[in-house]
Amino acid sequence: MKNSWRAGVALLALALADCQSQKGPAQASLSSAQAAFDSVGADAQKYAPEQAKPIQDALAAATDAAAKGDYKAVLAQTEPLTSQISALSAAVNAKKTELAAAWPALSASVPKLVGALKSRVDILSASRRLPAGLTAETVNAAKTGLESATQLWTEATTAAEANDLAGAATKGAEVKAKVVEAMKSLNMKLPTGI
Repeated sequence: MKNSWRAGVALLALALADCQSQKGPAQASLSSAQAAFDSVGADAQKYAPEQAKPIQDALAAATDAAAKGDYKAVLAQTEPLTSQISALSAAVNAKKTELAAAWPALSASVPKLVGALKSRVDILSASRRLPAGLTAETVNAAKTGLESATQLWTEATTAAEANDLAGAATKGAEVKAKVVEAMKSLNMKLPTGI
């Protein structure tokens, strides 16, 4: 009986020593992973939120495990994060590059679309009779959509001037979608390639 008690105490001491030996590496691994995520986190939320969420969840679980003293779990959860965060960073950079490349085309095409829509809205607003299939509500909705798109386009060009081409492209794509929708509602013929 006395020997089994001593064996139990010895096993407990070994378990505590093993736990303490993992504490330093676990905390270092968690800190490293958190710092790596923090360096891309803000952009990740904007450009790759679907890839950022599992990493955030794993970091939260690892932080919780560290608070409970489960350093083995911390190491298990943070170990794969290095490659996941690298992949996230690459995805964010690829999305930024894609959006920045889209800006020149948008800046060339969207003002023409907005101009065409404005001309059509002005003509229809001044008309006493609307063409078949159009109502005053449709024209008013297109007019409101045009005003919203114009404001958003101003924000897009401001972002481009501030060298935020990714933000400009995102807003520019929204403008294009709004203008195309309004043009369709007015039965306008869309330019080729739209």
